[in-house]
Amino acid sequence: MKALAITTTVALGLIAAATGWFIIRSDPMGGEPVVVVEIDQESRPADGPARALVPDVKQIAPLVAPPQTAPAQQTLPAQAFAGTMGAAVSQPVAASARNSRASDIALPPVPVRAVVEKSRYGPLPRIAEDGRRPSQVYARPVTGSIKPGPGQPARIAILISGMGLSEVATTQAIDSLPGPVSLAFGPYGRNLDGWVRKARDMGHEVMLQVPLEPFDYPDNDPGPHTLLTSLAPEDNIKRLHWIMSRFTGYTGITNHMGAKFTAAQDAFLPILEEFKSRGLLYLDDGTASGSTAGRIARDLGLDYSASQIVIDEEPNATEIDLALVKLETLAQEKGIAIGIGSNSPLTIGRIAQWLAGLKSKGIELVPVSAAVRSGRQS
Repeated sequence: MKALAITTTVALGLIAAATGWFIIRSDPMGGEPVVVVEIDQESRPADGPARALVPDVKQIAPLVAPPQTAPAQQTLPAQAFAGTMGAAVSQPVAASARNSRASDIALPPVPVRAVVEKSRYGPLPRIAEDGRRPSQVYARPVTGSIKPGPGQPARIAILISGMGLSEVATTQAIDSLPGPVSLAFGPYGRNLDGWVRKARDMGHEVMLQVPLEPFDYPDNDPGPHTLLTSLAPEDNIKRLHWIMSRFTGYTGITNHMGAKFTAAQDAFLPILEEFKSRGLLYLDDGTASGSTAGRIARDLGLDYSASQIVIDEEPNATEIDLALVKLETLAQEKGIAIGIGSNSPLTIGRIAQWLAGLKSKGIELVPVSAAVRSGRQS
């Protein structure tokens, strides 16, 4: 019995020591890297294994080759993008079949080394030594002039936000929407690089959604590492770098929430300067009437535009269809218009059906990068 007591005491001591070790090893910096390992991406095939960058041991999400049978799909609630870092969806498909839609193109593999900077957080976008910018390198190409001229069809750009949080919605958007539709991924999904590769393989250029402070923060919380008006500029830049390192291959940035932050010019200016210095474009989602983005962007010479229509501001089929008609009218009047929609399966389905008849109306679908560049030429 004495030997048994000694053995039990030793076992309990080992368990306590192990528990303490894990507590000590937890990351109090909220996302700063422990280990960063890089694999040369330009030497691997387009459908090769995942990029081995581990920015945060709590965020490890390896890309796993899918089984032959489709895995059970999981969907996060709509509030997930404003939730905690722990929320994540099941793994997306590791490598997709080459684009089967004859009218679309598969975009080149990412990242492109020339426009990647290594940082303590992971890979960050940068302007290449030869002057190439990520907004150009990762953009979906378009034919003809960027700005519509007399006799040319009106143009519409569509951005679907909230990608990477729901496997169902993300797969639906990638597979059912035409390649020129652009997709915005937030920083909190699992295996974002895998999703981005699949999206680009189907012709979609991608953007990064950055969480910004709303007026009712923290009751309405966009998520960890949200940029805040109460923080010093250098602290917001650190948070921004963490967010920007979650995946590569994006042409630019769009906001997630942020009515308070975008209205505070002193807080917003250093962030837009950072986008400019890294060769990124910025698309305002158009939901905050007090945003200072346009004024700051003009002063900086930043590639910028704003969405004119929030397609599913009223999330029902009738109102979505009416918003799409308004988008058509606006494009016909101004030559080009931008609309933004959420990751709702209803929204994606209504947009897909509407886009099927867009060409017959004399309207051309273009990626967001082309619409933003067109705005810069206005």
